[in-house]
Amino acid sequence: MFDTVLIANRGEIALRVVRACKALGLKTVAAYSEADANLRHVALADHAICFGPAPSQKSYLQKGEIILAAKLSGAGAIHPGYGFLSESAEFAQMVEDAGITFIGPTSAAIRQMGDKVSAKLAMTASGVPCVPGSDGALPEDAAVVSAIGAQVGYPLIVKAAGGGGGRGMRIVREPSELLQAVAMTREEAGRAFGNPSVYAERFLETPRHVEIQVLADRHGNAVWLGERDCSMQRRNQKIIEESPAPGIERAEIARIGALCANACVDIGYTGAGTFEFLYEDGSFFFIEMNTRVQVEHPVTELVTGVDIVAEQLRIALGEPLSMKQSDIRFEGHAIECRLNAENPWTFVPSPGRVTEWIAPGGPGVRVESHLYAGYTIPPNYDSLIGKLLTHGANREQAVARMRVALDEICIGGVDTTVALHQKLMQEQGFRNGGFDIHHLERLIEGDVLNGAKA
Repeated sequence: MFDTVLIANRGEIALRVVRACKALGLKTVAAYSEADANLRHVALADHAICFGPAPSQKSYLQKGEIILAAKLSGAGAIHPGYGFLSESAEFAQMVEDAGITFIGPTSAAIRQMGDKVSAKLAMTASGVPCVPGSDGALPEDAAVVSAIGAQVGYPLIVKAAGGGGGRGMRIVREPSELLQAVAMTREEAGRAFGNPSVYAERFLETPRHVEIQVLADRHGNAVWLGERDCSMQRRNQKIIEESPAPGIERAEIARIGALCANACVDIGYTGAGTFEFLYEDGSFFFIEMNTRVQVEHPVTELVTGVDIVAEQLRIALGEPLSMKQSDIRFEGHAIECRLNAENPWTFVPSPGRVTEWIAPGGPGVRVESHLYAGYTIPPNYDSLIGKLLTHGANREQAVARMRVALDEICIGGVDTTVALHQKLMQEQGFRNGGFDIHHLERLIEGDVLNGAKA
């Protein structure tokens, strides 16, 4: 067992992990880059180690340096947060081999679910509905690939088996486009992910993006914690998340949730995880699993009262889940707006010095951020600077509270996406709920939000 956790991440998630550890009586070590010496979690941690310069390739992605930092500091566990090495099976294996606890699933589970081909096969075996597509990776034989394309049907999408974050995929609408799309995606996948394998799926034209949060311990127990609707996206990047998903029958959510929990038991999955689905015409289709804590995990925490990060830590300590499925209650509605240091209309990153930071408050308002007045946002990392959440008795109240909170928040010195969220809270499609994943891009293209076209 361990009593000290090294946090191999930065920003708001690192601060979130520090707080969870302190609440459980665990000591913390902040492993930070030179650019992050002034982050709040570095000051709040029990110990801190600078392990490299600003570029993530020389710090947060340095597997050996992170493990060395854990050994030098006496940390018996590593929490990877999200992004960086959180879904690296190689890193998890190295941590395991070093005799350190990886706060997440095993390296074998990450490897299985990180490859979308093997993940889809595992889910099919567990009865989780998947998007119709190829049975495994596409072969090299052009004639066989063409035959598979005809069987899947058009339009289809070619995806990298090891891809993610909206990269490594191409839509194919005509048979004549297939072979070139496969070749280009293979090349991109090999360069970006070190895995040139690709597969094909039926392309759904207007789906929603709905995900199921799960927790599983080392004793064969697994639960699902409801769903999150993440359909407000731009270029496959989430902007707003909410729970419950508007307009989807609770019985259907419960059916899919139970399948996901059972699948965790079938594959020996442990820790926190998220099953991502496309939802169209009343049907769910599995697309991938995120084997880590999600950016949007607080949405689920607000509607269930479950501390997901604390549960991650307890599971890693070998404890059984602190709840059974029958204990979980879903109350009210929660919404999260991602706050990014970007121009709200062109989405150009806006690093720089934060001259003013005033967080909103009031009933049902939660802010997750590492910002403070005087902090300088570095240009080296993702532009996410925080998350603003509201919770209400119903969706209408949660939206109303979000409008008030967005009017109250003040972030000076840099551009942020606050203005975009203010517009979206008033937009009729959002207020109606149940929109598809292309909704925001249609608004931007038509300049419906009265901002400059991206």
